[in-house]
Amino acid sequence: QIGTITLNRPEARNAISGQLTRELDEAVSELDGRADVACMVLTGADPAFCAGVDLKALASEPRQDQVDRQTGPTAHFGFLPPHETPVIGAINGATVTGGLEIALNCDFLIASERARFADTHARVGAMPGAGLIVRLPQLIGVDRARRMSFTGDFIDAATAFAWGLVAEVVPHERLLERAREIAGGVASIPRENVREIRRMYEAIGALAGEAAWQAESDWS
Repeated sequence: QIGTITLNRPEARNAISGQLTRELDEAVSELDGRADVACMVLTGADPAFCAGVDLKALASEPRQDQVDRQTGPTAHFGFLPPHETPVIGAINGATVTGGLEIALNCDFLIASERARFADTHARVGAMPGAGLIVRLPQLIGVDRARRMSFTGDFIDAATAFAWGLVAEVVPHERLLERAREIAGGVASIPRENVREIRRMYEAIGALAGEAAWQAESDWS
């Protein structure tokens, strides 16, 4: 009952291309619609999780294609399409900029000891647009998020755990095994129960104070 998705462009450190984006959308949507999948694990082909947008491919793309993509309707927010099945990120290596945004789109993260994280949007002159400004401060606090974004510096797996970016750090060779153990725990619970609580997190997570308490009480 566990579906595993692997970003598999190791020659480009799993950098995000148009094709990879389309295939990731298709994979998540397909597994989300399957009755025999209760949890997904998203990882990368070693040695990286994802190095961000493939800038070489972007530089060779016709400018009009870029304009059309940027001005056209948005299919969905973030790098993952709408889904109700939990997604655990199994972070196996470097996770940079757009790759960090993919990771942040997961429900929570398990990291290899080799994982490293950085936001280099400012360094390359790009603007975050897939949830980084929303999710990163929620997980690590706004000051630490600003530090990562303003400096572009990497943090290691131990720091990511201490800051709350990842839920657990494990030896590299145990990463997928551990992620699947946790996914198995999710799968052992009635599917609709997990999905309903996940809907609550999605709907209430952006609220604060009395509004959040009231929303949870009403939903309950």
